[in-house]
Amino acid sequence: MEQLTAFLGISFQIGDQTITVLDVLVAPTVLCVGWLLLGWAARALRNRLTARSVNADVIHLIIRAFNIVGLGIIGITMLDILNVPLTAFAFISGAVAIGIGFGAQNIINNFISGWILMWERPIRIGDFLEIGDTKGRVEAINARSTRIRRIDGVHLLIPNSHLLENTVVNWTLVDRLTRSEVKVGVAYGSPAKQVAELLEQLMLEQQDILQDPAAVVYFEDFGDNALLFGAYFWVNATSEKDVRQIRSELRFGIDALFREHNISIAFPQRDIHVDGAITITRPVAPAGHEAPTGELEPVLSFQDHDSKSHAR
Repeated sequence: MEQLTAFLGISFQIGDQTITVLDVLVAPTVLCVGWLLLGWAARALRNRLTARSVNADVIHLIIRAFNIVGLGIIGITMLDILNVPLTAFAFISGAVAIGIGFGAQNIINNFISGWILMWERPIRIGDFLEIGDTKGRVEAINARSTRIRRIDGVHLLIPNSHLLENTVVNWTLVDRLTRSEVKVGVAYGSPAKQVAELLEQLMLEQQDILQDPAAVVYFEDFGDNALLFGAYFWVNATSEKDVRQIRSELRFGIDALFREHNISIAFPQRDIHVDGAITITRPVAPAGHEAPTGELEPVLSFQDHDSKSHAR
């Protein structure tokens, strides 16, 4: 025992500080125990907040701040055990700060942007975003990047600064109200008033379409091939998939109801006006000869004012 005590009491100098073998052994032990306790406390705090139905992005912010504070306490405790004053790191920290300033500007920018996103909450976990041609749901806001799951299932890591410096469409920022539309063209001669009434009836029957704000039908225009109508409605949607599903069901209903009322959904048509005379003649085979099948097809002859043309 005396030999062990003597061994633990062996000391050595680092600058003006005296450090014993016991200090060297205690410091890693404190680090490991502190790290385990910090992980356990963070999990307990997360479970408690989740049980109280706290918003996911608020929990994320609280846990991150808790971990940073806990790591700071563990670090300061280790330095105190080793009798290392914080002033010893003044020069090193200054050099590190200069290096970070020149070589890690983007990292610092994204780090600060991540804290802004978590604090101001313009984008939250679970929000459905549209960034350029990319659409997806936010799964995590990390220190450097935000993880988004695209509608096709692919995960994207987008730098936090990109979300603050560019235009981002947040479908669920304030509420989940989304306006959508379905357009349809009916053949000329169809009863326009009845078409509008049928579209209104369909939107009233759709359970997913909200009654407030009320859906509305507009007679948009006289198109080249159809009378154009637009049905506009509001839904509670959490993603583009929900809106597309509702539009699809509405189009199925339009097709069935229009067939029931003998209303034709228009398709492109062209009218051809012929200025001249058209005759159809069938060639006659010479006597005693039988022409092969398909050889003596009718011939269309078109006579205009200036010339004569033939077509089979």
